[in-house]
Amino acid sequence: MAGFFTKIKERLSGSEDFDMPNELDEGYVELSTEDDQETQSKITVRPYILEDFADVKTILDSMREGYTVALVNIRPLKDKDLVELKRAVGKLKKTTDAIEGDIAGFGDDWICLCPSFAQIFREKKKEIRDVNPEDF
Repeated sequence: MAGFFTKIKERLSGSEDFDMPNELDEGYVELSTEDDQETQSKITVRPYILEDFADVKTILDSMREGYTVALVNIRPLKDKDLVELKRAVGKLKKTTDAIEGDIAGFGDDWICLCPSFAQIFREKKKEIRDVNPEDF
């Protein structure tokens, strides 16, 4: 009966004829992450020109990597086709929201997209109200 269970165990777990590498005998393996942190911690501020809706893909690919702040010039697409521009900006906004990033326009021709670790400063507008003499 013991032989029966041994055969089932061997079939389920595979054969026991393989040798473990000597470095795994210690119970753990140290991995060096210093090189990885240096390459990943670099933040790139990169300009883009949005001439067509297809240009959105390259911008979004770099944003998904998480280490790129994108400055996008939308003037060429704005001059060409406003419907495509609205569609492209909607796609950029949706993806930026999905990666918990930030998006803002500055000027008439530029959009800035930031990953989740950065935030775009927005100055709060002061509300100016007319004062009625009757209120006093």
